[in-house]
Amino acid sequence: MLDGKTIAITRSKDDSTEFIQLAEKNNAKPITLPTIELVSKGEKIVDEFLQSIERYNPDYSVFMSSKAVKLLFDTAKQVEKFEKLQLAVANTMVMSVGPKTTIALENEGIKVNYQPTTYSSVGVGEEFTKINAVGKKVIIPRSGASTPFLKELLTKIGIDVLEIHLYDVCAFRDTTQWNEFRELFSQGKIDGVILTSVSSVRGFFEIMLKDYDSETLLDNLAKLSVVSIGPFTADELKKFNVKNTVAEVHTIVGAFDSMKNTLIIQK
Repeated sequence: MLDGKTIAITRSKDDSTEFIQLAEKNNAKPITLPTIELVSKGEKIVDEFLQSIERYNPDYSVFMSSKAVKLLFDTAKQVEKFEKLQLAVANTMVMSVGPKTTIALENEGIKVNYQPTTYSSVGVGEEFTKINAVGKKVIIPRSGASTPFLKELLTKIGIDVLEIHLYDVCAFRDTTQWNEFRELFSQGKIDGVILTSVSSVRGFFEIMLKDYDSETLLDNLAKLSVVSIGPFTADELKKFNVKNTVAEVHTIVGAFDSMKNTLIIQK
């Protein structure tokens, strides 16, 4: 149990149901930090995606986040091209990065053909290796802030990849929701922080550096347990000179378990 421990996660409250339940079950206090927000590239993303499918004729479409699914399909509904989009995606073999993205696709009436057992870019690469997709074409709608890792990985496997950038990512602008965290952080009353993506690391520092100088921020973070959800997030934290523990399983449950282990060891 984590009696009385205060743990923050770099996600909005709406995206943190699982984390909040885990924290409360372990008698810890959860704090949610909306760190990033998506900036859509507008209505043109639907036409761009549809034109790319028509021109490129991909064998597979890969969705790397539930947010990308929601944004693309919601925009299609606004411009009355939902059924056209639905049909275009359904004419490909669909791969989802993980359960949350699969549910988002199924909610739009899309059948998911493949979902890796490891919910990450590496897992997607492993899944494509299993199904022997050499020479096939893949379209991936995603964030403009995405790393080139997945595209490079699939290219090495022998797959032709086209990425379509639907949105950019920026630091969350309304930081009033951070007030409690900032106050507790200044008092040394935060026990741990879970960082959930490369973008969330950048957003975290952009927001916190408005109120703290770099040295104070790093000194305070050094006193906490910092857990990264996976290796890319860990690499981004290293750029900011933050020591962290990488979750063995790259999920919220995995990250929470790693946080739990580090805090219990510190007792």
